[in-house]
Amino acid sequence: MAITAAMVKQLREMTGAGMMDCKKALAATEGDMDKAVEFLREKGLATAQKKAGRIAAEGLCKVLVSEDAKKAVVVEVNAETDFVAKNEKFQNYVAEVAAQALDTTAVDMDGFMAEPWKADTTKTVQEALAGQIAVIGENMKIRRFKQVAEANGFVADYTHMGGKIGVLVDVETDVVNDAVKEMAKNVAMQVAAIKPVYTTRAEVDQEYIDKEKEILTVQAKNEKPDANDKIISGMVMGRINKELKEICLMDQVYVKAEDGKQSVQAYVDSVAKANGAKITIKGFVRFETGEGLEKREENFAEEVAKQMQG
Repeated sequence: MAITAAMVKQLREMTGAGMMDCKKALAATEGDMDKAVEFLREKGLATAQKKAGRIAAEGLCKVLVSEDAKKAVVVEVNAETDFVAKNEKFQNYVAEVAAQALDTTAVDMDGFMAEPWKADTTKTVQEALAGQIAVIGENMKIRRFKQVAEANGFVADYTHMGGKIGVLVDVETDVVNDAVKEMAKNVAMQVAAIKPVYTTRAEVDQEYIDKEKEILTVQAKNEKPDANDKIISGMVMGRINKELKEICLMDQVYVKAEDGKQSVQAYVDSVAKANGAKITIKGFVRFETGEGLEKREENFAEEVAKQMQG
């Protein structure tokens, strides 16, 4: 198939590899994007993780925690422009969506959109959204929500940049005091800043590990064609361990560690010991506004002109 400039651009954004390398990879894999990513990684020309996609669409992530901190929710509501995302009406509406999602029993977005709107039960959530679109004058979408509940501890939350990132952390603990709460907040900030994929290594799918070994083995053999299997295996496992330390929250280096070496797990354990507590970070949720969505190109001056015309 013909390799287009758009395909080369997409692969370059996904991998960080050079333009000519991307073109060669696509040619060698007959335009298969996933195989082209593997091709570049085997050649050592791409990073281990695909970029999730351009963080582009506007809107807000909103977290809401129950009074007893046993339950919490994070929602993402999108708008077309940053101008609207900063609008007080839009922000108040997102807060109402979060209140709705905190108590919803819906298991998916279709169920959520069809249920009665708490602020006006004569309407569904979908109908209330349509009303807001009419008032604000811009297309909007309730994209997603995620509830977290913890009966044997609490849920910690963190919001970054006024709603660009929303994080919830599930903390199981038999001691809830200011020190433990501060620890949980710090872990939530870690999640926001470093963007882990998993909580612990136990969550990592074996199929993923096997695929990584396969790709990294080819990469290592290309780098050291004369090395024996033992050396190659050592190189591969070293790289996998390094990757797991980057994508697994509890293995990551704690960003506020004074020695620059302490892991998140070691930090949590130290707080647990100091407070005579048993603490387990059971999981987390991290929403980033516009994650994986494509943005329409538009500048701020055009946004303002459009609002004035509206």
